[in-house]
Amino acid sequence: MAKVLVMHGPNLNLLGTREPEIYGHTTLADINEMLVRRGNAAGVEVDCYQSNHEGALVDRLQAANHNYDYIIFNAAAYTHYSVAIRDAIAAIEVPVIEVHISNIHQREAFRHTSMLAPVCLGQICGLGVESYLAALEAVIYKLGLHKKEQTR
Repeated sequence: MAKVLVMHGPNLNLLGTREPEIYGHTTLADINEMLVRRGNAAGVEVDCYQSNHEGALVDRLQAANHNYDYIIFNAAAYTHYSVAIRDAIAAIEVPVIEVHISNIHQREAFRHTSMLAPVCLGQICGLGVESYLAALEAVIYKLGLHKKEQTR
């Protein structure tokens, strides 16, 4: 069974109550449940992890190497300035898809630059919590599992 790690960075544990005009009312637990359910339906094991600490996120990326097929990662604020996370992504062989709930390119100027994008497989942003689902659908497609679902 294919394995996907979904990583959430700082302050995402506050989803549902934090700036709902930007991030909506869906909680992190809701997002994780939605991803696990969709993964199960496609034959993908989805593990979820959240930390507010940069070093913990780096440790998790390193530990994920050779243990997951893909990583879906919303690094939140670390996206814009963490060379450590960027270097951890570059150092592992697992492809990473960067996701954001809001469209970082329509927000404050400091959010327009992603330190991570150059070392990620791709970036999905601005679709609300569906950005995570879009990333998972991309993984399902890349793994060829969408073909198996069509034949069921």
